[in-house]
Amino acid sequence: MRNAPTVAPYGTWKSPLTAELLTQKMAAFEEVLWDQNTLYWLESRPDQGGRQVLMKEEAGQAPREILPAPWNVRSRAHEYGGGAFTVHQGVVYFSHFGDHRLYRMPPGRQPEPLTAPSDVRYADLVMDASRNRLIAVREDHRTPGHVVNTLVAIPIGKPDTIGEVLAEGHDFYMFPRVSPDGSQLAWISWDHPNMPWDGTWLQTARIGEDGSAVTVSTVAGGLDESIFQPCWSPNGQLYFISDRTGWWNLYRFRADAVSPLTAIRGEFGEPAWVFGMSTYGFLNDREILAVYLQGGQTFLIRLDVETREFTHQPCPWTAISCVKVTEGRAAMIASSDRAPAAIAVYDASAKRYRLPRRNPPAALEEDYVSLPELVEFPTEGQQTAHAFYYPPKNGEYIPPEGELPPLVVLVHGGPTSYSPPVFHLPVQYWTTRGFAVLDVNYGGSSGYGRRYRNRLRGNWGLVDVDDVVNAAAFVARHGKADPRRMVIRGGSAGGFTTLAALTFRDVFRGGASYFGVADLRALALETHKFESHYLDRLVGPLDSPADPYSARSPLHHVASLNVPVIFFQGLDDRVVPPAQSQVMADSVRQRGIPVAHLTFPGEGHGFVAADTVTRSHEAELAFYAKILGIRLPDRGPDIVLDNWPRNNPQKSEKG
Repeated sequence: MRNAPTVAPYGTWKSPLTAELLTQKMAAFEEVLWDQNTLYWLESRPDQGGRQVLMKEEAGQAPREILPAPWNVRSRAHEYGGGAFTVHQGVVYFSHFGDHRLYRMPPGRQPEPLTAPSDVRYADLVMDASRNRLIAVREDHRTPGHVVNTLVAIPIGKPDTIGEVLAEGHDFYMFPRVSPDGSQLAWISWDHPNMPWDGTWLQTARIGEDGSAVTVSTVAGGLDESIFQPCWSPNGQLYFISDRTGWWNLYRFRADAVSPLTAIRGEFGEPAWVFGMSTYGFLNDREILAVYLQGGQTFLIRLDVETREFTHQPCPWTAISCVKVTEGRAAMIASSDRAPAAIAVYDASAKRYRLPRRNPPAALEEDYVSLPELVEFPTEGQQTAHAFYYPPKNGEYIPPEGELPPLVVLVHGGPTSYSPPVFHLPVQYWTTRGFAVLDVNYGGSSGYGRRYRNRLRGNWGLVDVDDVVNAAAFVARHGKADPRRMVIRGGSAGGFTTLAALTFRDVFRGGASYFGVADLRALALETHKFESHYLDRLVGPLDSPADPYSARSPLHHVASLNVPVIFFQGLDDRVVPPAQSQVMADSVRQRGIPVAHLTFPGEGHGFVAADTVTRSHEAELAFYAKILGIRLPDRGPDIVLDNWPRNNPQKSEKG
C-alpha cells in the first residue's frame, strides 16, 4: 500500500519518468500498408538514431523486422518525407535514406537497386502492376538551386533509370493513384505560393498503350480549394476529399459530375505535410471506412456510398492516422489519452480492435497520468481559440494549500498543424513533476475548418502570439496556473511563435526554442522548395513596403526581449538553417540576457536520436528550474546559462 501523499511544492515532485525513458524501447509509427492479408508498417526508433524500420505481420505469425540495419526506409522528398515504400505480391519496394535510391526486395532475398545513383528523391510509391513498373513522385536536385518535381514511371528491372516522366509543369505532385483496371491515373498538383492545404487540382489521365499519361483533365480543385487523397473504388470510380464548403468532406466523381457524400462540420482531410497520408478506404464496393476530426474529437464512420448514410463505429482512440483499408478491416496508427501509440487493426464485422504492435506501457501507473481537458478561450477579434490543458498529476504528491502550478505552454509547428489530445510522454514528463501543460491549437491550426485555418493568412506572428498569450492568461484567471511562473516552448514554426511571444509580450518568464525561426526574411530566402513560398501566404510579399518580415522577426527586436531563452538546434537542419538560432542566441547574449544554445550534430529538423532527446529534456528542465527558482528533487545535469545571474537590462515597451 502506498503511503499518504507528500506535501511538496509544484515543480519539485520526483517523477518516475526520467528523460531516458522518453525514448527507451519507444517507437514512432510512421506508415501502415496492406498487401493482401499481410500487414506492413514503419517504426522510427530513437535508440537506433531514428532509423525507420520496416515491419511485417503475416497471418498467425508474430511481427518481425524484415530489413536489418543499416537499411533505413525513409524518403527526404519535401524534406519531411513519407510514402517511402510499397508492397506488391510480397515484393517490397522502398526508398533508402542513405542514398535516396529505390530498391526492390523479393521475399527471402536481399534488396537490389531499382534506380540509378543520382541526386533525386522519390516518394508516394504505387505499383502499376499491368506494366510492371512503379509510379512515384520524383524530386530532382541535379541542378543546384533548381528543384524539379514530376510524376514518373520506374520500370522494374532497369536499375540505370531515374524514371520516365508522366506528368510535369506544376511545382508539386502528390497522391498518384492507378485505377483498378490500370487504364487511368489520378493525382493532385499545385503551384507556388500555395501549400497543399491552400489550393490544389485533382487531375486524371488515360494511360496510353506506350504507358504515357494522355488526355489530362482536371476533375476538381482550384486556387482556394484543397483536394486530399484521391482514391479509386474497387469498381473503378474516383473518390476524393475537398474543403470546398469550408470543411474537408468526402466526394465522388461519377459520370463527369462531382457529388458530395458527407456534409459534416468536421475534417476528413489533413494538411499534407508528408506523403502517404490516408484517412479512408474501401471495405467493399459499396462501403467506406473513414475517420474525421470535429471539435478536437476523433470519430470513425462506416459510410454507404449509394445511400450516403453512415454509422459511427467504436472508437476508443483520441487520434487516428494513416487509415489503410482492405476487405472488411482497416489498419491504422491509433493513439489514446491514456497509453502510447499503437498499430491497430479494426474488424468492421466484429467491431473489434486488435493491436499487432504497441509501445511498451510507460512506467506510469494510472494515478500519475494527466488527462487532457478541452479549453476554449476568447481571443482577439471576438474569436474563440482552442487548447488542451494537462493538470499536474503524481500520486505521491499534493501541493501546499493555495499554491498554483507553474505552466508550460506548448506551441506546435507547421504552423498549419494540430496537437491532438493524446498520451504523449514529453507532456507527462512535465505533469508528473508538478507542472501544468497547455497545448494550444492557435488560429491557423488544422482540425477546425478552413476559416479557422485561414486566420493565420497574412497574420503569422500576430494571431498565433495573441492566442498563446490569451490561452495562458485564460487558464491563469481560472486558477489553473501561476501567472508569475509561466514559460513557453515550441519547435520550428512553434519556435518562432515562442520567440515572438517572449520578444513582443510580457507574459512568460522564459522559453525554449527548438530549431525555431528568428528571422522571417532569411527563412523565406533560404528554406527548401516545398516551403519556399509558404510565407507569401503567412506573412505577405517579400517586397511589401510595410515590411512585415522585419516587423515580426524576433531577431530584429532583440532589444525588446528581457527574459531568459534556451535554444536547441540540429546542425543538419535543412528546413530552418542552424544560422537562425546561432545569430539569435548571439544577439540575446550580447544584450546581457541569460541564454543557452545547445547544438546537436547529425540531427535535422526534429530530433530523433535517443541521446539528443534525453539531453534536450534534461537541459530544458534544469533551465526552467533555474529561472523559476524551483529546487529539483534529484541533482541531474545542470545547464550553463550565459549572463546568469542576469544583468538586468533596462526594460523596453512591448505591444
